[in-house]
Amino acid sequence: MVLMQEKQGRSLKEQVIGVWSLVSYQSQNDEGNIIYPLGKDATGFIMYHPEGYMSAQLMRQGRPVYASGDLHEGTKDEMAEAAFGYLAYAGKYEVNEETNTLTHHMEVSMNPTWLGQQQPRVGSIEGEILSIYNGLNPNDRLVWKRVNNFDI
Repeated sequence: MVLMQEKQGRSLKEQVIGVWSLVSYQSQNDEGNIIYPLGKDATGFIMYHPEGYMSAQLMRQGRPVYASGDLHEGTKDEMAEAAFGYLAYAGKYEVNEETNTLTHHMEVSMNPTWLGQQQPRVGSIEGEILSIYNGLNPNDRLVWKRVNNFDI
């Protein structure tokens, strides 16, 4: 799939700019079964800014709060459980209008493995829905719905 030019005369970068709310995040395991890495009810946002920066935040619902109630005072187990259910990164992004791909540059990341990486994303925009496939793992599919001012 490729990101399609939905509106005559608008570039891909113009179409993707904005805030998108997660509808679903699914993948496929080695046996070919559909799995939901952060649960069927995962929530999150991806934002594309006109200046060329993006941010993605996804989380599993029901993550337990730290017993201390303090932001920085969780036990190692509490912090590990919180991190296990959260995916976040941000940085610059590029749009290749010829190949219809978005490339995310991981300048900050919850997972240090991603720091400094560049990852391609391919998908489609249909109306208010953005479907993205991870270019490094096409089994990962994320569906996003555009957030409009009246949704706030």
